[in-house]
Amino acid sequence: MSTTTTINVQRVSIVSPKPFDEVVRRVTATLGQPDLRAFHDALVAATTVAELEQTVHGAIGASGLMEFGRFDAGDVLRKGTDGRGPKLLRLLVGNPLIMKEMARRVADAAAYAPITILVDERPDGVHLAFDSMASLLAPYGDDAAIAVARDLDAKVGALLEAAAH
Repeated sequence: MSTTTTINVQRVSIVSPKPFDEVVRRVTATLGQPDLRAFHDALVAATTVAELEQTVHGAIGASGLMEFGRFDAGDVLRKGTDGRGPKLLRLLVGNPLIMKEMARRVADAAAYAPITILVDERPDGVHLAFDSMASLLAPYGDDAAIAVARDLDAKVGALLEAAAH
């Protein structure tokens, strides 16, 4: 048996007049940049919540978030164009402790975390965007999970606002 749930997603977008590389530098400056293999191994080895929290707190940056990965879609788009074309970067950003709090209540939250931040260069500036976690969890109707998601949205929104201005 399968089910289909319709989810109305709210996309948060900010436009910056700053150059693309500067915006990316500013977005990533306060993200933790752990060695992901070592981080994963430490998560697996943690046997208590305190050890898990210690591992995560050692990996996150000043923003309370960490970078899980990046995909340079612009590099793919520029192939065959002599390097001309848009700059487009996808960052996977989050905090496993925040995901844990949401997924305890709504298991599907783990499908949406970490959050994707899209940074792309357009004629009117550098666009920074992410899909609101609260909007993704809204159909599940769990107020506690949605409250955690709103806090995450605020954290990501503040990160992007600071990078844009």
